[in-house]
Amino acid sequence: MRTFAQRLLLPGLTTLALATAGCSAPAHTDSAAPGAAPGAPAAGGDQRLEVAAAPQGPADPIPVARTATGEGRPEKSSLRVASYDKGTQRAVIAPAPKPQPPKGGQNPPSDASPSPAKPVAVGDVIASAPAPGAPDGLLAKVTEVVGKTDRGTEVKTAPTTLSAALGEARADGKVKVDPSSMVVEPLMKGVTFSWAKGEGARFGPEGAKLPLGNLRLDVNAAIDTAKDAPASAGASVSGFVQLAPQVEFSYTGTRIGSAPSAAFLGMSGDWSSQWALKGRAAASTGAPKRIPFAKLHSTPVIQVGPVPVVVNLDLTTYIQVEADGQVTLDVQQDVKGDFRVGGSYAAGKGWTPVSTSAVHSTPVKATVAAAGRVKGALGAEASVGLYGAVGVGADFAPYLRGEADAKASASGDGKTSGGGAWALYGGIDLNGQLHLQLSLFGTPVLERRIPLGSLHREWPLASGGAGR
Repeated sequence: MRTFAQRLLLPGLTTLALATAGCSAPAHTDSAAPGAAPGAPAAGGDQRLEVAAAPQGPADPIPVARTATGEGRPEKSSLRVASYDKGTQRAVIAPAPKPQPPKGGQNPPSDASPSPAKPVAVGDVIASAPAPGAPDGLLAKVTEVVGKTDRGTEVKTAPTTLSAALGEARADGKVKVDPSSMVVEPLMKGVTFSWAKGEGARFGPEGAKLPLGNLRLDVNAAIDTAKDAPASAGASVSGFVQLAPQVEFSYTGTRIGSAPSAAFLGMSGDWSSQWALKGRAAASTGAPKRIPFAKLHSTPVIQVGPVPVVVNLDLTTYIQVEADGQVTLDVQQDVKGDFRVGGSYAAGKGWTPVSTSAVHSTPVKATVAAAGRVKGALGAEASVGLYGAVGVGADFAPYLRGEADAKASASGDGKTSGGGAWALYGGIDLNGQLHLQLSLFGTPVLERRIPLGSLHREWPLASGGAGR
């Protein structure tokens, strides 16, 4: 089967959020109430910002935001990042194209119009969606206004944090990842990609079967067969992984430029897979053999009020087999459930890991012959971060494990005989770590990577006598 790359990206329109640093405001030590409705008024006069997916249609450009000097609250602006040079950290700021009026010729409501462009000043904080020269977006503070050019105003910048852009605001929400925004790189033959989104848009051979918001990867691949195995015991893995990922983001600010009192960044979603492991896999030497079969990347932009926050998501799906070269399997199983991984910050406690999963599996078909052991997984390595920096890494691996405690002999007609017993188990392994780059929130830098902790569960699926 031919390989391919499916690439449907977010619109090329860029956004800008400008906030002025160096302003002080009274600190608020109370944290955001869990589950509070986005956009609801916050106690103590704090600004509650809605968390939502950035508009993607050409008629709905991502809004541009700016905070006027001394006010400490982001608002819509009519500026954009025209270009950025990562080496010199220089950016060109220019007026954004005027939005087109909606069909019917009516002008948009006045409260949806951006504020007039004001001169860029030292101390302004730029939070931009992907822009020329900044494919992962840009989060930076203006350190010097160089001057006017034919493209706009050139400025020098330095790295900064979300706390400098969001200040005292509060935000809490979940945003589904558009499956059509995923860039897919198959790593072996026999991989196909499908997705389904709103408005009836579907892609791939399985797209018509998928619930909205889901993506699916199908794989059919041969794996190494034990040297002494008969031709009829050729080893292979086939099946699919289907998931509906979403980004979770929350922030509770204090003073502009100061560490927030609380924050969270993570990824969660529904997971389902159906896969078959057949034949006699070759013996593992050392670590289990992991075979990546596809890489996926997406850079969704979420709107925290008017401020664009660029999230980078990466998934590598893989097959992993650990065997002693003795067991011959013919097994198929369904796995369904959910997962949630991330990092949670609280003032005085620092960053703590979050990792949960509830999955169950059902054997569709199962036979085992000969003594020995085998373990196979169809899993995914995932990472989620901000503006191109990794914040949370996780490895999610539903697996199947089989073992037999007595040898069986094979006859010429392919049948086996022998006593003893065999058993099959389903399970889930979930682990990962928090990274230094979570300091982008404006929190203290992690002194070391923090493990998410290993989540391991296993349950019996089937058992019987050795042989068919």
